[in-house]
Amino acid sequence: MPDFLLLALLAGIAVALVAGPLGAFAVWRRMAYFGDTLAHSALLGVTFGLLLDINLNLAVALGCLTLALILVGLQHKCFLATDTLLGILAHSTLALGLVCVSLFTETRIDLLAYLFGDILAVSVSDVITIGLISLCVCIALILLWRPLLSITVHEELAQVEGVPVTAVRTALMLLMALVIAIAMKIVGVLLITALMIIPAAAARRLSRSPEQMAIFASLLGSVAVVLGLIASYLWDTPAGPAIVLSATGLFILTLLKSQEQ
Repeated sequence: MPDFLLLALLAGIAVALVAGPLGAFAVWRRMAYFGDTLAHSALLGVTFGLLLDINLNLAVALGCLTLALILVGLQHKCFLATDTLLGILAHSTLALGLVCVSLFTETRIDLLAYLFGDILAVSVSDVITIGLISLCVCIALILLWRPLLSITVHEELAQVEGVPVTAVRTALMLLMALVIAIAMKIVGVLLITALMIIPAAAARRLSRSPEQMAIFASLLGSVAVVLGLIASYLWDTPAGPAIVLSATGLFILTLLKSQEQ
């Protein structure tokens, strides 16, 4: 196996393993649009990274985390419906990021790599960074699993039982922001949410418990990464879209299987 393909495989599986459980919560809590908003803001993080001359991965992570906190604050104001607010922010931040990036005429920027991912170009340092962040997110999910399930099932009841609902919800959003930041290199700004939502949606039809759904989502996401990379290597297709299409194929298979039963 070529070195670049091995690095891409390691990076993709590391992201898929944590994107699965987070995707499960996104499906249960209907937060797909929230993920899209954070993903679109990632390009704005690239712009700030270029402006401030700092590491782009760090800039994207800080940008996603900042927007997640802003969204938490704006949701409490309740002056707009949540889906309207997310729609405005998602497209505004993406458009602003595209305009700002285009102004860097002296800097050569591959926009397609940011929009659709460039997993075959990941370096050893990228893999280490993605692995460490994925490990931290995984540990946080294990520690917060019960409170997250409680607020997902019934927020009011969880609050009565003493669960810090706002803090737990904010933690979930921040974890999603971190995973979206590292997933930009894998599938790009426009397809990040698909890597979280599609495997989780497929796993939902195979699972009988929340834990099973989280595990199956991680496994299906990892399989999608492997199949997507194989397709990209054999037919010279873009790797990010190939991974998402592989996840879609797995979802269709689970859909057909459930209909047969």
